[in-house]
Amino acid sequence: MLKAFLRWREASILVVALILIGYFEAANRDFLLSSASLENLSQFIAPAAIIAFGEIMLMIGGEIDLSAGMVFAFAPFVLYFAHAAGLPLPAALLVALAASGAIGLANGMVTVLLQVPSFVTTLGTLFLVNGVTLTISRGTPVIAPDEGLFSQVFGGWGYSEILWAVGIGAVMHVVLRHTRWGLHTIAAGANPLGASEAGINVNRLKIGNFVIVAVLAGFTGVLEGFRITSFDPQAGGNQIMFLAVAAGVIGGTPLAGGSGTIIGGLIGAAVLGVLSDGFTLIGINAFVFNIILGGAILAAMIFNIHMTRIARFGAGS
Repeated sequence: MLKAFLRWREASILVVALILIGYFEAANRDFLLSSASLENLSQFIAPAAIIAFGEIMLMIGGEIDLSAGMVFAFAPFVLYFAHAAGLPLPAALLVALAASGAIGLANGMVTVLLQVPSFVTTLGTLFLVNGVTLTISRGTPVIAPDEGLFSQVFGGWGYSEILWAVGIGAVMHVVLRHTRWGLHTIAAGANPLGASEAGINVNRLKIGNFVIVAVLAGFTGVLEGFRITSFDPQAGGNQIMFLAVAAGVIGGTPLAGGSGTIIGGLIGAAVLGVLSDGFTLIGINAFVFNIILGGAILAAMIFNIHMTRIARFGAGS
């Protein structure tokens, strides 16, 4: 059973998550027993996890999207103005997701067709989208529309975000592991030339995955806006993007591409959420928080790498 567990890709990071949960629960009994604490924990995990699912698809192919955090802030304002123009909220949401997807499409086409590194492409898009968001919002937050059930389902209820995260994660896991799109993404990430010679349209995969991460980022921004009942042009930003990338990397997706799992990204986001919520509850000074968080991320990664080596050695023996 131990060998089977070690062969599971997400085993190491799951062990880290359980150790952290045990530590913080021992340090503060309200960590898991308090409903308010559980709700806060879920609200930290969900946004990073949803965006991480898209980033993982990109990172498997050796790409990255730095603009996701700005799309996160942009999409809610598209929804707001579309709704103010007379569209019902469901239609306004579709417009916001379409606008987000258009940004992802532009990122993908510039990266693939013009052969610009995705780091450079999305760095430029980061500033561009941020500027557009600040311009159309005049740098001022607005109150999110409140239409009862719709608002509650799309972020207003305390646990709606985490339910969306689990649901989207399940769909993305199936896409990555059990569909041609996902399997071709993994093959193209591991060996682009070989995949291309085998007839896989590598360029189409990359462009499509850029669209996926942008749509997920925009959708997450809408969820967060309804949760806090306000659309803020300064929300998200680089912090939520880096948390998503960190969740993917901690969950076992290498930046070099070729492999990765959606479940690992969800567990990675959970580790970040446990660290954030746990440190807050035990009263860690805010100035020290990032030091401890960075050290914990490095420790988790080192542990993950060594557990993977142990698993491979065990499998080989």
